Order: sequence, then structure tokens, then C-alpha cells
Amino acid sequence: MTIKIAGKKILVTGADGFIGSHLTEELVKQGADVRAFVLYNSFNSWGWLDHSPQKIRSEMDIFSGDIRDPYGVKKAIKGCDIIFHLAALIAIPYSYHSPDTYVDTNIKGTLNIVQAARELEVEKMIHTSTSEVYGTAQYVPIDEGHPLQGQSPYSASKIGADQIAMSFYNSFGTPVSIIRPFNTYGPRQSARAVIPTIITQIAKGKKRIRLGALEPTRDFNYVRDTVRGFIAMAESDRVLGEVVNIGSNYEISIGETVNLIADIMKSNIIVETDKQRVRPGKSEVERLWADNSKAKILLTGWEPQYSGRDGFRAGLKETVEWFTAPENIDKYKADLYNI
Repeated sequence: MTIKIAGKKILVTGADGFIGSHLTEELVKQGADVRAFVLYNSFNSWGWLDHSPQKIRSEMDIFSGDIRDPYGVKKAIKGCDIIFHLAALIAIPYSYHSPDTYVDTNIKGTLNIVQAARELEVEKMIHTSTSEVYGTAQYVPIDEGHPLQGQSPYSASKIGADQIAMSFYNSFGTPVSIIRPFNTYGPRQSARAVIPTIITQIAKGKKRIRLGALEPTRDFNYVRDTVRGFIAMAESDRVLGEVVNIGSNYEISIGETVNLIADIMKSNIIVETDKQRVRPGKSEVERLWADNSKAKILLTGWEPQYSGRDGFRAGLKETVEWFTAPENIDKYKADLYNI
């Protein structure tokens, strides 16, 4: 039986972030009663939700807190039917710099969520993983049975978080499902990610683009497809205790991605290697390519709408249009490397 999110009380952690803000807005549009968990700060900033349409924002219940605090987490979850747990530290270079914060936020934060979900007997918890847990592909396309490899402190912390979440399903029957998106891109993404890095440098008029390694391949997913995957996970009754890849099943190198973006933006550029953007050799994930067949089987009606080279180009075009709007590009510091 398919579950419908309309009318459900839903908590979204990380609602102030890139994917979280898009998901939160879509849940409101589909009639859910949404509590948006945003990171407390003295500026009273709600992250990207500050830029949501007023009509949508007025229908959200904003909860400011920190997932590292178990008491605040339990208060946020009280009364909720479904949890989408997206809050995490995700920048890989920063995980080299401050790995302890990744353990606290990603592992302990997830423990706080599943512990409260268990005690409060929520209907379902969707825990967010990442394709980085697979490390460099040992075979392609990568299915959910692929070995997990902690090639960075970030990926190791996410492996730990995934295992904590799944342990509560196995030990206590907590209704956990794990969604594992491959590289999501689109409007609002941080400039620490490669696609916004390329777009913002070109948009600022630079002819020499500074990047890290160009050879690694990725399976890029437009944010609309990722959000649809999250909602399909919540509405499926076949994913409890399951890990599900959300990917496009299309592999492309960073170098080819640069060329596509330059073509869309009608710019002649030269790419220069910036040593500070290059990961340590054994830490670089050289190849990611998603097998999304399990998602197509278990998630009713889900398949990527921005798939293949044509779909990727369409998603990139929409992303370029958003980033190059004056009110958006001004929010980014293209001259600085953001770890």
C-alpha cells in the first residue's frame, strides 16, 4: 500500500541546506505539515529557506536547533509522523581539516535522531546517505551491495551514520530506510561543489578556471530528481530496512562536465589545476556510476527525468540560469576557494 505524505506531520533536518530547502518546499506544495529543522545561529538565519516564496515559508513550522543536542532533537521530533534526516557536515576538504566535528554531527547527530524516533514511535525515518560511502568503484554500475570504503573522514562518518541508523532497524524495529543519492546539483548548491565552482567562475568573467582533478567521473543528479526520490521513499511501503541508490545511471568526467558548462555559457576558458583543490591520492574517489534499478523497482513512479547526456545538459542549463541571475550570483564568492 502506498503512503501519501499529504496531511502528514513531517520533520526535515537540514531544511536550511541545498537539498533540504528544495525538499521542504516541495513537501509544503504537496500538502504536508512541515516542521523545518534549521541550525540555530545568532543571525536568525534560516539558510536557503529565507529565500523561499513567502506563501510557502509561511506554511512551515521552523525549529531552530542543533542535531548534536539530543534534547532539542527529541523536542523537534515530538508529534511528527515522518522524519527526513538530511542534516550533516558534507564538505570533504573540511573533513580533512576538522574530522572530529564530522563524528559529532554525522554519527552522534544521527544517533540522536534514531533514538528519538524509536522512543516517540514515528511511522518512518528516511536517513540520508551519500555515494561517497562506496569510494572508488570496484565495479560499475554501483549497486547497493557494493563494498563501503571510507576514503575520507567525511565518507567514514557517513558510513558510521548509515550503520547506526540501520542498527536501530535491526535491533529495535525502528522504521528506518536509507536513501543514497549520488552527486546532486542544481540551484542553491554550495560553491564548494564542482558544478557551482565552474559556473560561478565563468559567470564572474574568469577565463582561467581553477579546479582540482579532471579525470574522476561522477553520476550527477539534478536536484528535482533527488527530491522526487526522497518523497517516493517516504511514500513506499517496500523500503523499510532497505538502502536505495538515487542516481541517473549516467557517468561523466569532471573534465567533460567543464566543457558542457562552458558550451552552455558560450565561454572559451582554460582550466588550471589548483593544488589546494586536489584531494590526497588515496582519498580521491575516481569513479562513481549508479545502478538505480532497485529504486525503479521499489519506488512507485520514480525514475530520473534528467537522465543521460541530454538530461544532464538540460539540468545544467537550468542551473546556469539560476546562478547567473544577479540576485543569486552575488551570494557567491567566486574568487575564494571554499573548503
